Amino acid sequence: MSLPITLIQGGGAGFDQVPAVQRVLEAAGVDIAWDEHLAGQPALERGEPALPAPMLDSVRKTGLALKTTLLSPPGPPAGNCNVQFRQALGLFATVRPLKNLRGLPARFQGVDFLVIRELTEDLYAAAEHEIVPGVVQSIKVVTEAASRRFFRFAFDWARSAGRKTVHCVHKANILKMADGLFLEIFRQTAREFPELQPREIIVDNCCMQMVLRPQQFDVLVMGNLYGDIVSDLGAGVVGGISATAGINVGDGVRVYECFHGGSREAIGANRANPLPLLLPAIDLLEAVGQTEPARRILAAVETALSAGQARTPDLGGNATTTEVTQAIIAALH
Repeated sequence: MSLPITLIQGGGAGFDQVPAVQRVLEAAGVDIAWDEHLAGQPALERGEPALPAPMLDSVRKTGLALKTTLLSPPGPPAGNCNVQFRQALGLFATVRPLKNLRGLPARFQGVDFLVIRELTEDLYAAAEHEIVPGVVQSIKVVTEAASRRFFRFAFDWARSAGRKTVHCVHKANILKMADGLFLEIFRQTAREFPELQPREIIVDNCCMQMVLRPQQFDVLVMGNLYGDIVSDLGAGVVGGISATAGINVGDGVRVYECFHGGSREAIGANRANPLPLLLPAIDLLEAVGQTEPARRILAAVETALSAGQARTPDLGGNATTTEVTQAIIAALH
């Protein structure tokens, strides 16, 4: 029986990434019933809302989605479609696995940790206003309820993943009330998971430690803004966009997300790197019990990378999306 999954096409590089990933999954023998939808700029260009209701309804129905980056027109009225997407579906946490890929050059080797980020609050609540001309106030929102839900999820995920240590990343030495509340809820929640070792680290020291010895980390949990910055720093540590994926989680919903995207004008047609969408697709397969094809596809990706021939321009090569896809499929057999 086919596995129903919502497929969300956000335009630009996604127009090349999606068919590439579909070809790889089909070659690996994975049977998926894709429910495909446009969102972001390509939806707007068709005269639809940036987040069409049928797309959101499909995600709620299937409970699983694979999503490219949603291109957003600059400025209002659209805003950032990716943030709006998370808000519309009540996605409250994201998990970013950061791990070396064999064959992908990186600043460090032997890195394997998780960044788990709260998605609903912090400065990303975008509570801003102009007090008087030339003076703008942006409010950092932290609540006990959202923090407790987030930390219980994060500790439970860490335990299920067989992790041992959880670092809370904060700036409570300066933001004594906002980050102080966040840190206190972390400490309380940690007592519910005695098998995991809680640790605390200030965000600036965390960034320094990540570029000195990232292998020391196991799980990093943090608020929305720090999570955005630290997860991108972590991607740079393990080799860039080709080694990144995201799992966004809400009640009864998981969205496996590509974080790399851009217009075809910027990247070029058939020049997009398919790996930023293929890696979350592999994570999705593992989550639904398709561990054997997930393992085979990951091994094929590492084999193709190690051969060094099939590399898109962002990886220092000149291969097309199609050529990279063909190399991965060839390595499956």
